[in-house]
Amino acid sequence: MPVKIPAPESHPLLNMPCIYRSVVERLFMVEQILSEFRLEKEDLKEVMGRMQREMDRGLRVDTHEEASVKMLPTYVCSTPEGSEVGDFLALDLGGTNFRVMLVKVGEDEERGWKVETKHQMYSIPEDAMTGTAEMLFDYIAECISDFLDKHHIKHKKLPLGFTFSFPVRHEDIDKGILLNWTKGFKASGAEGNNVVGLLRDAIKRRGDFEMDVVAMVNDTVATMISCYYEDRSCEVGMIVGTGCNACYMEEMGTVELVEGEEGRMCVNTEWGAFGANGELEEFRLEYDRVVDETSLYPGQQLYEKLISGKYMGELVRLVLLKLVNEELLFDGEASEQLKTRFSFETRYVSQVESDSGDRKQIYNILSTLGLLPSELDCDIVRLACESVSTRSAHMCGAGLAAVINRMREHRSQEEMKITVGVDGSVYKLHPCFQARFHKIVRELTPHSDITFIQSEEGSGRGAALISAVACKMAACMLTQ
Repeated sequence: MPVKIPAPESHPLLNMPCIYRSVVERLFMVEQILSEFRLEKEDLKEVMGRMQREMDRGLRVDTHEEASVKMLPTYVCSTPEGSEVGDFLALDLGGTNFRVMLVKVGEDEERGWKVETKHQMYSIPEDAMTGTAEMLFDYIAECISDFLDKHHIKHKKLPLGFTFSFPVRHEDIDKGILLNWTKGFKASGAEGNNVVGLLRDAIKRRGDFEMDVVAMVNDTVATMISCYYEDRSCEVGMIVGTGCNACYMEEMGTVELVEGEEGRMCVNTEWGAFGANGELEEFRLEYDRVVDETSLYPGQQLYEKLISGKYMGELVRLVLLKLVNEELLFDGEASEQLKTRFSFETRYVSQVESDSGDRKQIYNILSTLGLLPSELDCDIVRLACESVSTRSAHMCGAGLAAVINRMREHRSQEEMKITVGVDGSVYKLHPCFQARFHKIVRELTPHSDITFIQSEEGSGRGAALISAVACKMAACMLTQ
């Protein structure tokens, strides 16, 4: 919510010589505009409470359809024990890059297991992302074929785990219906269909290799399972990258969409859609509304649009244009590059906030955008980046705090020790995001002892480990 700032005439810095007055007034007006991004602790508690209410609605049969937080069952109930061994293939599709990974799970005398990985990244062409489902999955099959050739394993029929980081309604661990695309994907003919079936059909059309697709998971689930190998207290997985989402181990008795009362099941919150029922309206600013209205899917993924890497740079660009229009930046003149959508990349936000203080890095970024900034311009751009990225960290922190507080309350624990596995480019690469995020989460969860683990190759490795568990469970059922 907007922060009250004293009127310029009462500002103490204005009691200085007139030569400095214009600079101080300019900074004051900039601060006034940027103050809209500042969220007080009470605001975050309100967001947290609303998130928890939508989580409850998502879990219940009678309110699931209209809930903005869908709380999708994943059918992942077991966690790895360390005794699952073998070679597994993992696919990771969740953004503009697609990864194929060979994961070797073996035994280790000290820890009971070891995991070795080899992977290759493939860039997905725009026409595959926005064409037809057949085009997209044929391209994925082509990438798998290329990877198998390079590693001389095309003759093997390996168990395959597919990390698919889009909203899916699971009907089993190897069957999930795509609800809707996010993150810039629009391939027609996929929504409403079984994603594993689309992949199996593409592999069959190619005909030059065979794969046994045994599990499909969300990237948050894969991250949680991957980190569980490092810390057995890991029961939450979270991604803050191109998108933003979280999963956690929920009590089976409250997951009404699935039969069973005993134990726990991993639930994919799909919290990026939070806000669809108006829960975030008073927190969304003019810049957020422009980002939403000009996106591929207006009105959807509103919480994600406040946080994730796909939108962070664009939000900063819109703020900079506002400051230019108010004649507070670049002498009131914007370059053509700055006027171009998504020209201020999210990586620039990280680079600006990483600047050592000599402003060289900021100056170079702005120069590439056709601007000739003054030192004050550079400082104002840094303030804009800090405002947007701090709000992102705090909004995301409110969501995670909602999950952790819910887990503790439903387990009737006065104090809970929990580990959160995290992956994603914003979390890993932004210089200040982690510290701001961790701090606010701990402030909002006073009765929990939280450890954060940064996942390494979590999406792919986790998918392979879940495949290992699925294979072991299937083998056990066959022997019963």
